[in-house]
Amino acid sequence: MKFKKILVVGIQKPQLDSSTWKSLYSLTEKIILLSPDSKNITKELKDTDCLLVYFNKADKEMIDNAPNLKYIGALATGVGKIDSKYAVSKKIVITNIPGYSTESVAELVFAVLLENLREISRAKIESKKGNRSELGFSGREIKGKTFGVLGLGRIGARVAKIAKGFGADVYYWSKNRKKLTEKLGIKYSSLNDILKKSDIISIHFALNNQTNNILNKERVNSIKKEAIVINTAPMELINLDALKNRLKSKDITFIFDHTDLGDITEKKLKKLQQYNNCITYPVLGYISNEARVAKQEIFINNIKSFLKGKPINVVK
Repeated sequence: MKFKKILVVGIQKPQLDSSTWKSLYSLTEKIILLSPDSKNITKELKDTDCLLVYFNKADKEMIDNAPNLKYIGALATGVGKIDSKYAVSKKIVITNIPGYSTESVAELVFAVLLENLREISRAKIESKKGNRSELGFSGREIKGKTFGVLGLGRIGARVAKIAKGFGADVYYWSKNRKKLTEKLGIKYSSLNDILKKSDIISIHFALNNQTNNILNKERVNSIKKEAIVINTAPMELINLDALKNRLKSKDITFIFDHTDLGDITEKKLKKLQQYNNCITYPVLGYISNEARVAKQEIFINNIKSFLKGKPINVVK
């Protein structure tokens, strides 16, 4: 079985290996590639039975313009921009890619954290200048710090375990209690308490209607002074105006890598980046050779499994 037509929106050629594209072409009679802002999307949807997206939207309007649509495949874990409830009501199967970047994202959290705590970037620059003295440098340890993890899915759970390995006092908040994780000495606490008491906070919520703006003005203002906050999740989770004001106060450090996605426009990004205590990176969390291979394998297997009538990694 093959699809009649696959419409690919927001996935660029370099994002997938040539072997992955070859597999895609073998699963359909026709493939069309468009950017998310293309004016041809509505026209091309009319005879599309498979829609493949990245972090871009697949909303009710798009679904209504695709009467033959049977399958939406996300080249991502998060599907917050897909109207999954409406799609499911139309008997359209949605799949995502869970778990492919757990280690990559978790490791990045500690890479950027240690870079900040130990002034590693400045040390490299000074050493190249010929300054090899330790005078003028300072550092802090993770051990003994209160480490809060917000969202205990695969990535959040891995971050919590690594933090525990460093000797931190680890707390988590998640929609559901995780009893097995608690047996490791990782303690449950309320969201508000974690914000108030944590020296280090790592954010790992999936974006959905319940988590959009979950770190509202009141919660952002309640973050402990001198805390380091690391966000490798979508920025729509956070009230950006409140965050800007906290950065202006210079009493927290905010580190994030979702600088080209979601609600972060160039204008909003520059407003945050004007403060030295806002540290930004490209979207590096899932960028590793291992994650890249796993992601593409799952992506193709999702499509093949659907065509065989046995869909996997289905979003309900």
